[in-house]
Amino acid sequence: MSALTTDVDAVDEKLPPAKLFTLGLQHVLVMYAGAIAVPLIVGRVLKLNPEQVAFLISADLFVCGVVTIIQSLGASKWFGIKMPVMMGVTFASVGPMVSIAVANPGVDGARMIFGAIIGAGIIAMLIAPLVSRMLRFFPPVVTGTIILVIGVTLMRVGINWIFGLPVGPTAPSVMDPSHIDWLNQVKELGAGVVPEIPNGLKLAPTVDNVKYATPQNMMISGLVLLTIVLVMKFATGFLANISVLLGIIVGAVFAASIGMMNFDSVGHAGWFALITPFRFGLPIFDPIMILTMTLVMIVVMIESTGMFLALGEMCNKKIERPSLSAGLRTDGLGTLIGGVFNTFPYTSFSQNVGLVGVTGIRSRYVCVAGGAIMIVLGLVPKMGALVEALPVAVLGGAGLVMFGMVAATGVRILGGVDFKTNRYNGLIVAISLGMGMIPLIAPQFTMWLPHSIEPLIHSGILLAAIASVVLNIVLNGTKDVSEEELVQAAKQSDGGH
Repeated sequence: MSALTTDVDAVDEKLPPAKLFTLGLQHVLVMYAGAIAVPLIVGRVLKLNPEQVAFLISADLFVCGVVTIIQSLGASKWFGIKMPVMMGVTFASVGPMVSIAVANPGVDGARMIFGAIIGAGIIAMLIAPLVSRMLRFFPPVVTGTIILVIGVTLMRVGINWIFGLPVGPTAPSVMDPSHIDWLNQVKELGAGVVPEIPNGLKLAPTVDNVKYATPQNMMISGLVLLTIVLVMKFATGFLANISVLLGIIVGAVFAASIGMMNFDSVGHAGWFALITPFRFGLPIFDPIMILTMTLVMIVVMIESTGMFLALGEMCNKKIERPSLSAGLRTDGLGTLIGGVFNTFPYTSFSQNVGLVGVTGIRSRYVCVAGGAIMIVLGLVPKMGALVEALPVAVLGGAGLVMFGMVAATGVRILGGVDFKTNRYNGLIVAISLGMGMIPLIAPQFTMWLPHSIEPLIHSGILLAAIASVVLNIVLNGTKDVSEEELVQAAKQSDGGH
């Protein structure tokens, strides 16, 4: 690129095909670990079978590519910011989706999740031009708190990947077989010999489970974590950017070498398959779940606004309001497409925005090439099956880093908040963080509350969002957030999405 090339031309520059592919692949590798994490989390919490989880991964990669191309290339004046942006599933949506999945495991839960996503995507498209008017309700003290709670909430998932789920075959305790035999013998004695056994009488798990917190799993997770730390410490540039992916690869190779990976599903999976809409059946539209996901989308679009402005600053290109609306509308369109094609809400990946700054390559066609690569990966079922075959212990080490980075993103955003002269900001964070922890610490707190509102209040992320917005209005009032504040918050959030 010559020195005479203007920065606006740099965004529209068409590079040679080989360079486009290489730089596009670099963007894909940077986001790949984050892209596959969400379908793995949600699919396994839904208790879907391996083939269904593999399909979720393939669908996610495919839609990532489609939405990235719409955002970077543009589709009419209504959709696409036409900047170098890679789109991927937002971690902000994981908490509410996990809550739905826990309460409704199986295909029906998947249909509820996709219904909520479709509804939120439509609403997000409609309100995209109004987001700038909502900024006053979402200053950095609010967005930073919400993202911090998202990260802390997700840490539970990563920790359970290492040690085992609290219920099921990997629970910490199991029932003593001798106790089960004794109870069965008592039941066989019949009436008149022993008092009638009350309905619902069950034995409590009292024996330590050999499948929980195994040294082997902890060793694999530790190896993944150590690899990520060493790569971050000693590598630079591109290698440092894909440290999480390299950690997963090292963990997978080690797990395969000790016989922990089963490749049968990879062998049975085909080399090509179309991603079909409504694979799990027609979506189920629940108003409360749609409201929950819509609130998540508003936070996501506030983040995206800062991200787009920061990207415009990197590229020395002024982001006009119509372009900003088109970019935010694409967040909604991507989410709608995600719900239709059995996947999740989409937003711009901030680590890829950071990569634009690191490499200095500003051509949007690089991200278009990255999107095309993602589509191809999504159309190869063997890729989804290979990811699904990863032992959860491998993902546990990576999960600690990925989810911890989301929490750290919230901390970094809060680092720019004035706590010294404004005593209310500390109170907002303290109370909102406490509200967000309620479902984690006391998951049965809804026991005596109306069942209809349970999905609404069982998400710590939603509780924290409502608490922080309301407290900020009451204590600080509402004032316009400047573009400079948004850009600074976006730069602080590099690495979270």
